[in-house]
Amino acid sequence: GGPVAVEAQPVRVGTAETTIDAVGSLASNESVVIRPEVAGRVTAINFQEGSLVAARTLLIELDSSIERAELTQAEAQRDLAQSNFERAKELRRNNVGTQRALDEADSALRTAQAQVELTQAQLDKRILVAPFTGTAGLRKVSPGEFVSAGTAIVNLEQLDPLKVDFMVPEIFLPAVAHGQRIALTIDAFPERSFTGVVKAIDPLIDKGGRSIVVRAEIGNGDGALRPGLFVRVRLTLAERENALFVPEQTIQPQGDRVFVYKVAAGEDGKPVARLTQVELGARRRGEVEVRKGLA
Repeated sequence: GGPVAVEAQPVRVGTAETTIDAVGSLASNESVVIRPEVAGRVTAINFQEGSLVAARTLLIELDSSIERAELTQAEAQRDLAQSNFERAKELRRNNVGTQRALDEADSALRTAQAQVELTQAQLDKRILVAPFTGTAGLRKVSPGEFVSAGTAIVNLEQLDPLKVDFMVPEIFLPAVAHGQRIALTIDAFPERSFTGVVKAIDPLIDKGGRSIVVRAEIGNGDGALRPGLFVRVRLTLAERENALFVPEQTIQPQGDRVFVYKVAAGEDGKPVARLTQVELGARRRGEVEVRKGLA
């Protein structure tokens, strides 16, 4: 007939998050396979495998002896055409030469200049440079090897930051937005936690899986992560400040309603445990958010 002993715990005030879990994979911020546009023999390899190379760094040189000779010939023809044009212009100024001769000299000069530019462009295709700053992969050719146009020579990866691509069900389309936070867990680094930010949302819905493809960005300053790693993603859709949390074991379900026992003052002023109906929100780590019923 005496009082019943109970355990009581204060309601915790914190930030409630609405999250969704997904899986995805890491991808390079920029990735390219270096391939020549023309065939030729490899004369020089100017990078170390696995090393960081700056943008516009010379990576591969192909034999260009023929192109250099053709450029020298084209420059000589251009210089001759320039001299002929200057003579024709001087003669025309003195009313000795004809306008037709001047026009022909001008046309020959422009043709010679175009030939120089064409030969220079052909020569430029004999060298392969890094289009951006990144880490060189494993090369697939050796010095002296003859390569055809389009042969894969080496991959170049920009590893900081990294992209994270994952899919979420289409029903969450109204809630997914640019700038939302993600938390990642990676099996290769079980003791570390990683965070990122949503950068883009694919405008097309995947018809096969009825899903949205989301792309986020994660920092990789120490270079520990690599493209292709499998990741588990927790996307935070919304946050609510000053939310109320109670231990999960305090919830008392009765039919389609839920209750908690709240410590309140009894008729004689002494504290009693009173059954109180509540409305629940998010669940996390043994806690439940209480949307209504408690203060």
